[in-house]
Formats: sequence, C-alpha cells, structure tokens
Amino acid sequence: MELPVLLAAVTLVVCLLLSAPIGVSIGASVVAAILSGDLPAEFLMQKLVMSLDSFPLLAVPFFVLSGEIMQKGSMAQSLLNFSRCLVGHITGGLAHVSILTCMFYGALSGSAPATTAAVGGIMIPAMEKEGFKQDFAAAVNTAGGCLGVMIPPSVPLIIYGTTANVSVGDLFICGIVPGIFIGLVLMLLCWFLAKFTQPTKLLPKAPVRETLKAFWEAKFALVVPVIVLGGIYGGVTTPTEAGAVAVIYALFAEGLILRTLNLKLLCEIFKNSCLTSAAIFIVVATATALGQLLLIYNVPDMIVSNLSGFASNKYLLLIGIIILLLFMGTFMDALANILILTPLLQPLVMAAGIDMTHFGIIMIVAISIGFLTPPVGMNLFVSCGICGISIERLSKAMIPFVVAMTVGLVILAFVPQITLCLL
Repeated sequence: MELPVLLAAVTLVVCLLLSAPIGVSIGASVVAAILSGDLPAEFLMQKLVMSLDSFPLLAVPFFVLSGEIMQKGSMAQSLLNFSRCLVGHITGGLAHVSILTCMFYGALSGSAPATTAAVGGIMIPAMEKEGFKQDFAAAVNTAGGCLGVMIPPSVPLIIYGTTANVSVGDLFICGIVPGIFIGLVLMLLCWFLAKFTQPTKLLPKAPVRETLKAFWEAKFALVVPVIVLGGIYGGVTTPTEAGAVAVIYALFAEGLILRTLNLKLLCEIFKNSCLTSAAIFIVVATATALGQLLLIYNVPDMIVSNLSGFASNKYLLLIGIIILLLFMGTFMDALANILILTPLLQPLVMAAGIDMTHFGIIMIVAISIGFLTPPVGMNLFVSCGICGISIERLSKAMIPFVVAMTVGLVILAFVPQITLCLL
C-alpha cells in the first residue's frame, strides 16, 4: 500500500476515534494524502465542486425539506393514530404501532434519524406509560427508524443511484417491498419479545368507524408516496422533480389546508433543512474526493484482485460484501459508505452477474443496520436523547433487532425476486 493511501486511512480512523464529523474526517484524510503524495493542491477543491454538479442530487434537499415540513406539522401524529387503529390490538400493541408508523413516515422523510426522532419522540414515552420496559421501547423505535432510508423516497437511495449510475426511479420502486419486508420482520420480533418478556396489556381493537376516521385524518400524509412514486413510475416526473412536487404539496397541505405552519415555524424548518442538506453535501463532496483518490492509487484493482476468487460464486461474494458493509457501518456514516464502497465493489458485483439495482437495496439495508450499532449509530444517540437511557444499555437491547434485520438482509440478498418483483 502506497504512503498517501496509508496516511489517508490512518487519518480517517484517528479523526473518527476523536469523534470528528464524518465530512471533516474524510476531508482531512484527503488532505493528508495530497500533502504526502504528488497530487496538486487544487485536487480537493476541484473534486468538491464537481461532485455536487449533478441534477439527481438536487432531489436530496427537496426531500429533506418536505420531510421537515411534515415532521413539524400534523402528518406524523395522524399517521400514528391510523397505525394504532390498524395494529394496536395485536400482542405487542404499541411496539407494532411504532414500526408501522415508521414505515408510513419513511415514505415522508427519507432519513433514519429523522424518522426515529419524529416517531420515537411520541411513541417511546407512550410505550413506557403502557408498561413496556424503557430499553425495549427505545430499541423498537431505534430499529424502526431504519425504515426511513429503506422505504422511498430515500436520501441514501438517491446517493447510491447517482454514484452507481443506476436509475433512482427504479431504486425507489424496488425499495418498497424490501422496506415492508424488513418492517414485518421487526414486527414479528416485537410480537415474540412482547409475548415472552414484556408484561403489557393489550389495547382494545379499534371499531371500523374509528379506523375509517383515522384513515381520513391521515389522508394528506398517505397520499405523499402516491404522488412521488406515481409521478416517477408513470414517467411524469424525475426523482428531482418529484422532490420539488413533494415540497409544494407539503407546504400547501400543512400551510393552507391543515394550517399547522406559521412564519416562525417556517423559518425553523428552512434553517434545519439547510443545515441537514449542507451536512449531507459535505459528506458527498469529501467522500467523492476520497473515492477518486483511491482510484488514482489503484485501490479498486487491489480489492478486485484479492476478492476475484469469490466473483465466480455470487453467493459467497454477497456474504463477503454483507460482512464488509456491516463492519464498515459500525464506524462510518451511511452516505460515506455508499460513496466510497460503491465504486470499489461495483466491478466485482457486475462481474458476478448481480443486478446493480438489487445490489443497491442490499447495500442500503446493510448500511442502515449501522444506524443501530455504536460508536457511530445515529439512531442510538437520537433515542438516548429522547428517553435519557445510557448508550450501553440501549446497545445491549438492540442485539435481537440487529440479528433480526441481518437475517432479513440475507434473505433479501439471496432471493432477488423480493426486490425486483415490481420492475
């Protein structure tokens, strides 16, 4: 391994251990490689600018903004009430409500931490009040938040599509069934844990009239995925245009019909959206520069040559890639993993005859598990902030959820028909 690559790797690990922001850590590693190698100083600036010169990437701030509007408005609460009517009476009660609400909310936000914050902020205290143990309530909502990046629209799916040159529209369509599948896996686990470990009472089954009323109140939220995915799949809009439509719809529904927005709240929404989008784009820009740096020093060729023996058996290759993604997800941000690993793994995946759209869903599900594992798991920190539980206690409670999601991931990897059935 050449000196610039070695210094980049060491700098990245040290910065992450020092809890530096992921964008800063990656940028520092690129600077270290430039200073120790023969690359010009303009390399980093050039790559930072060129990496963001992409029309599909414009979808990211649009979906971030639309999700922020609906989170601050009333749509999240309406989805929760509707979910309670549908599954609140099943063993596990509010745990199922949390997972189902996360599935619905995932179609609004596109972000795992945002889904955890929006749903967990309401459901964790409610579950504790109903008698669920605090660590279980936090673990359910922490795991459920991952559905925010699996079910479209999803920011990581957009980033993967632009990085691997895969249709974002196809990724959105293919993300629906796997997202629902992982949600059902989590609900099955919640049923088992609630039945044997959680001394809770069952909620009464909601009457049909009450369910229909909750459905009607949630209609503005439930129509969002229809507008977004219908526009993309029908060929009416691109993903970027669909994001703009989602913003206009959210402003119209929350501001003019539901009247939940005011000038002060709008300023807060735009501020938060700008900060979130800026953080995402810093990671995108620096990770793209690092990926180009690795390409210059032939790191992809080294990886391909070392793993070429697995390429003849796509199942062994998938197992190796899943292990790699799960490992990398424990200490690196999801977007950074996509931007750095996708160009490295793409030649191997294509050589093994694996569909790149299917692989994209595998990658998104795998790195979403990283939201649940320390030391970088963002969902963990969000849930700890909501209920005041220690990171050690919550991490222990997350073990069965991580195992269940990993089993679901392996099934998705080995049964591509689940992913590709809607194409």
